[in-house]
Amino acid sequence: MATAEQASAFPISFEAFHRLQPRQKMAAMLVLAFGIAVIVGAWLWTKDPPYSILFTNISEKDGGQIITALQQQNIPYKYSEGGGAIMVPGTMVHDARLRLASQGLPRGGLVGFELMENQKLGISQFAEQINYQRGLEGELARSIQSLGAVRGARVHLAIPKQTAFLRDEQKPSASVLINLHAGRGLEAAQVAGIVHLVSSSVPQLHPGNVSVIDQDGNLISQQQDSLKNAGLDPTQLKYVREIEQAYIKRIEEILAPMLGAGNVRARVTADVDFSQSEQLAESYKPNPNPETAVRSLQTAEAATSSPDAAGVPGALVNQPPVPATAPLTAPGTPGAAGATANRLPLNFTKNATTNFEVDKTVRHTKGMPGGIRRLSVAVVLNHKRPLDKEGKPGKAVPLSAAEIKQMGDIVREAMGFSQARGDTLNVANAPFTPPEKEVVPDSPIWKDPQLLALLKELGKYLAFGVIAWLTWTRLLRPMFDRLATMVPPAPIPSTEQRGMAESVEHRMSYEHKLGAAREMAKQDPKMMANMIKEWVGGGEQR
Repeated sequence: MATAEQASAFPISFEAFHRLQPRQKMAAMLVLAFGIAVIVGAWLWTKDPPYSILFTNISEKDGGQIITALQQQNIPYKYSEGGGAIMVPGTMVHDARLRLASQGLPRGGLVGFELMENQKLGISQFAEQINYQRGLEGELARSIQSLGAVRGARVHLAIPKQTAFLRDEQKPSASVLINLHAGRGLEAAQVAGIVHLVSSSVPQLHPGNVSVIDQDGNLISQQQDSLKNAGLDPTQLKYVREIEQAYIKRIEEILAPMLGAGNVRARVTADVDFSQSEQLAESYKPNPNPETAVRSLQTAEAATSSPDAAGVPGALVNQPPVPATAPLTAPGTPGAAGATANRLPLNFTKNATTNFEVDKTVRHTKGMPGGIRRLSVAVVLNHKRPLDKEGKPGKAVPLSAAEIKQMGDIVREAMGFSQARGDTLNVANAPFTPPEKEVVPDSPIWKDPQLLALLKELGKYLAFGVIAWLTWTRLLRPMFDRLATMVPPAPIPSTEQRGMAESVEHRMSYEHKLGAAREMAKQDPKMMANMIKEWVGGGEQR
């Protein structure tokens, strides 16, 4: 049975192949080689290595240079479906990038300071200055392109020629054109960073002389902040949000152990005072203490005589004055006082000035911004679910008035409620509606990417099996069948020889036959040769 199966599988044997003519042998070998090549090619196609992205979003100039370098290094490559990326086998991505980086690829379509490496001997100073400016513009553009939102950038520098006259001196300026990725934008801080990057790279370039525009032609370097124009500072708004979130977290954390997580919702609105005030006051008060401190005391006394006559007219008044005598030793005489008064008219003056210390208070007050003027708090409590006998949550029931008041008192203490400040608090109890589950529409099964990848892989192996089956049934097996019909038949022995052989077979065993034939050939080889010749000749005559 094994021999029959082998014969059906391989209709031509090696002995029959050797009996073919040379032209038939060549044709059979070519057909066999072609079939093997087809099968091997199909197998290699199923084992095609996955490709990974080497570079994406590159200019056409860089793309051409990269393709040329890959061809020189015998690295296989192909383009993505959109043509926006160059792909190489995944096992060769890092090696290819390092090799291309050694050649300075990709350059980003810009020329940097590598332009100064190929300076020719005898180049003029003007050309050297132009090359330096081109290199500086290219390096700045490369630095700006390293930002995540920037797809491409170009920098134009206007550097005036230096002069020794201050009157004719001009300051440099710069213009930056930025091409952003789709759906991306630059914040004010990033634009300011680009402006300072350019201004810091050029001597005497003021940041105000740097203009930045986007791909739509909008000037984005001098945009004014709308929040600052409206009197609002983003940092202040962030501070208010932080205060509100801190109060919300404090309230929910203190009520969650009592009602359960997710059963409390709190919202806080904070009125924060960001105004800054400075006050300088001087106040003077009278001294309530009688024993005050004397700052200064001035006393002045003066006595003056008058030349005019005074007293009662008479003989004594007109007499010359008598010598003065002490009033304590001289006895008084009648009319002496009057006489003296009439003789010496004097005026006495006494002035006294006293300065006392006065109380003085100097107060300098500066208000710190960020104080809370008022808090408005709203808290919503979910209905509670009491446990049943089995310890499972039962039907939701509303909270009692006492429980709501208790929760309100707890919230008042947690938020630091101040009636003088004007704080308000509202606590409500209502059932929470469970969130609706987002229904994601089921995509058709033929659009599932994992299924598509699996079917693609299975399709490769199925195609390989079909190709191998067609190659065998349509090419190799018909070829073997045709060769089998073309093999010449073996010589047929004569009737006498067949009868002699049959009679000998009846008398001898196979081993005896083989031994007798060998012995006969050794003893008389010529006779054996003639016998075979006669067999062959007899067969041809027939």
